[in-house]
Amino acid sequence: MAHLSVPSPVGTLSVFVDDGAVVALDWGRVEYEAGEGNDAAILQKAAEQLTAYFDGTLKSFDLPLRPEGSDHDRAVWREMTRIPYGDQITYGDIAGRIGSVARAVGGACGANPIPIIIPCHRVVGAGGRMTGFSGGEGVETKQWLLRHEGALLI
Repeated sequence: MAHLSVPSPVGTLSVFVDDGAVVALDWGRVEYEAGEGNDAAILQKAAEQLTAYFDGTLKSFDLPLRPEGSDHDRAVWREMTRIPYGDQITYGDIAGRIGSVARAVGGACGANPIPIIIPCHRVVGAGGRMTGFSGGEGVETKQWLLRHEGALLI
């Protein structure tokens, strides 16, 4: 699987691409491996878009994504990609949109293999309550990302 590490204000991020699509984003450095075919180009595009996001010049990612998960998980992740930059919605909001329950949506958020690009940080608990975040330093990273987007003013 092709992969590349990208420095960011929330730590080093490693992007993983397989067969022309981003399949994961993790915290921590990995040795660069370009892969074959289109994967090197997708890695480069992902690195450029992540850098632009953190520079404040990119509001929406445009990358081929192929996260592994259940049908329910993928429905939640699709809904998360529709949350505009700088906005927040609740687990209950997503649950209502896809015919699920908030707890199951929370589980899918926690299982999101491509955080930031699939913006699970934009999903909060009822009343704007900060709940968990699977990447970086947890809730602190989630709050940093929301402040970066202007969605959290504390």
